[in-house]
Amino acid sequence: MSEYIPIKINTDVVVIGAGHAGCEAALACARLGLDTTVFTVSVDSIALMPCNPNIGGSSKGHLVREIDALGGEMGKTIDATFIQSKMLNRSKGPAVHSLRAQADKAEYSRLMRKKLEKQEHLTIVQQEAAELMVETDDNAHRYITGVRTISGAYYYAKAVILCTGVYLKARCIYGEVSTFTGPNGLMAANHLSESLKAQGIELVRFKTGTPARIDGSTIDYRKMKIQPGDTPVVPFSFSTDPAEVQIEQIPCYLTYTTGETHRVIRDNIDRSPLYSGVIHATGPRYCPSIEDKVMRFPEKDHHQVFIEPEGRYTNEMYIDGMSSSMPEDVQYAMYRSVPGLENARIVRNAYAIEYDCLKSGQLRNTLEFRDIRGLFSAGQFNGSSGYEEAAAQGLIAGINAAMAIKQEPMLILDRSESYIGVLIDDLVTKVNTEPYRMMTSRAEYRLLLRQDNADIRLRAYGHRVGLISDADYDSLLAMEKAIDEEIARVSRVVVGANEAAQIFLAAHGSTPLISGVTMQELIRRPELDYRMLAPLDPERPVLSDRIGEQVNIEIKYAGYIERQKRQVEQFKKIESKRIPDTIDYDDVKSLRLEARQKLKDFRPDNIGQASRIAGVTPADVTMIVVYLEQLKREKH
Repeated sequence: MSEYIPIKINTDVVVIGAGHAGCEAALACARLGLDTTVFTVSVDSIALMPCNPNIGGSSKGHLVREIDALGGEMGKTIDATFIQSKMLNRSKGPAVHSLRAQADKAEYSRLMRKKLEKQEHLTIVQQEAAELMVETDDNAHRYITGVRTISGAYYYAKAVILCTGVYLKARCIYGEVSTFTGPNGLMAANHLSESLKAQGIELVRFKTGTPARIDGSTIDYRKMKIQPGDTPVVPFSFSTDPAEVQIEQIPCYLTYTTGETHRVIRDNIDRSPLYSGVIHATGPRYCPSIEDKVMRFPEKDHHQVFIEPEGRYTNEMYIDGMSSSMPEDVQYAMYRSVPGLENARIVRNAYAIEYDCLKSGQLRNTLEFRDIRGLFSAGQFNGSSGYEEAAAQGLIAGINAAMAIKQEPMLILDRSESYIGVLIDDLVTKVNTEPYRMMTSRAEYRLLLRQDNADIRLRAYGHRVGLISDADYDSLLAMEKAIDEEIARVSRVVVGANEAAQIFLAAHGSTPLISGVTMQELIRRPELDYRMLAPLDPERPVLSDRIGEQVNIEIKYAGYIERQKRQVEQFKKIESKRIPDTIDYDDVKSLRLEARQKLKDFRPDNIGQASRIAGVTPADVTMIVVYLEQLKREKH
């Protein structure tokens, strides 16, 4: 018998995993001209949505808009495959407005796969990675050289990006049933974890879960409240023509758990793997299972349940709000206690899934490993949750892998300029003891980081790295100029008392006494809108809705925006104080032992990052600043 000869392939970048992080990472590298190979346990699982059938939502909509502004693909793909769209939090200020779209899960996956298949320089391989190949240079620095697969093939690469999602040593559990599979019954990746540990990479065990899928033909929608989509629809991508997304939408429905639901759960709580000790991994606090909700909040007599379609061409309905790992018989009892689900048939049981992921503190804010040059990591493997968080990290990891190979400056977004910056900073500076979920409350400067201005904030970065074309960037610059010119013009336009009174009368049925004021002063009143004043301004140029929106927000919230800009200036000063990699924290006198250990573990890049590490106090930060000043004086 002939001897096995392993296949040896040279490529620039290997991306391990083709979920939402892997797709963005692979597309970014390939579009920047690098020969890119992406591994997936199943080609049919590319861009799979194993849990909720939607993209966006509170704060997550911001991430999708930022991905699009930088040249990513998620926003364009959901615009082409959504079945319902809503702008959340409209009753609140623009800082927390967030777009959310129900996806046709199969169509989303199919379209993203098609984009990968058609992308030049990109190769998809259905294969499982088994081992990282790492070497050491003459200066004792380790660097990645490629990946070996379970078949024995060698893929030599200049950079490797880990986008393994929830597949590493995955275990799916409900009741007494436990299977070592990935989500949706797909194959788990059981070999790479040991290789990661052998390279000194520390792993932890996290958990997430998903509710049952119900046959829609067995649901009585008459007992539920219909939840229609918005009209008109607002697209995610800044390059999508709004006319193209005005489609016929599919409704969702709202119902509630009942006292009977809660009784069934309490009576069977000892059979829940979460409470019986079968599951030891940590789950997301902000997305609890229904059994967690019932046990943790006994004073609540009902919880919201949203019935969401999984696509145009399937009867499967997602039971949002009732994630569970209860046994099958208990699932039937609790779902059928919900109004409208009395005769429900389960297509796919709810389950929890455990998986290996990265322990905090091992990545730089470029998403490159501190101790292995050329090895990057993104997505749920980094300890986050959610498709949007994964895609955002994948895009940044892909960009930075490409920049490293090209020997160009990497892209680092800070907390003051993007939700992506907040996300990555939290992942690399905080000890995350549960899957991390993005929320608007995590962003200190959220009035500046609105979803409506993501392209204004970030498109220059996408253009710099090469993912945004000159034409698209020039179009943005023209829009910014039009906004500035209109704000300046409005500040000069004086509206007479009669005209101002007409405006108030039309808006509120009252006519306050107003002397002649500028249109800018009127817009600053909370009850008025820039677009309401158009009929009284014959000199107003023809502007797009987008420009009108920006003019209104910039004028109405000018005082708050200026205050946040001043806060950002102070933040930038702290972030600019770099901490050299060579610093020895044992030499920093008066540092507390806890702070010293935390600083050694996380190795912050600057004073700002150091101040955000749990266990590091302002006094500790002062000690570091004093020490760096001493080093600076000694050097001079």
